[in-house]
Amino acid sequence: KRARRQGARLVAGVDEAGRGPLAGPVVVAAVLFEGRVPKGLDDSKRLTAADRERLFALILEKGLVSVVVASRARVDRMNILRASLWGMSRAVAGLPLRPDHVLVDGNMLPPGLPCPAEAIIGGDGPSVSIAAASIIAKVTRDRLMTAVGRAYPDYGFADHKGYATAAHSAAITTHGPCIHH
Repeated sequence: KRARRQGARLVAGVDEAGRGPLAGPVVVAAVLFEGRVPKGLDDSKRLTAADRERLFALILEKGLVSVVVASRARVDRMNILRASLWGMSRAVAGLPLRPDHVLVDGNMLPPGLPCPAEAIIGGDGPSVSIAAASIIAKVTRDRLMTAVGRAYPDYGFADHKGYATAAHSAAITTHGPCIHH
């Protein structure tokens, strides 16, 4: 609302999922709403999986969405922070309309954004566009990790999505790391 009061017409939100896990990619989403915003948007971590899935479909229906996947190999090559920032710039560039303003969840702005931007720590709570990006990134990453779990059933990726759980640590101890670690 503040960006719109200052003259921005198209405000995009950007968030990522996957900076904390032991395995898998970082997924970044940028979302821009031109009109109506789905009700119930919130930080993806505060929503149930069923609510995230329902909102995912509504966001795709009502918003403009761009998703970028920074592979495990890219993360290893660039480091997690730089891969996340790279993904954020690419996600904004991939939107079908150029935003007038970008809101990024976190404390850093990615280089190369095409417009003014601001970083908002905990932005996926107060900003509906960042919350929407949070949901898109989380659901996309969870779906990717579920697919990885079908290819690597010994690791339990469908359950923990690559995060550092006791079961995941035990699987790594037993089987060693796989190509997604």
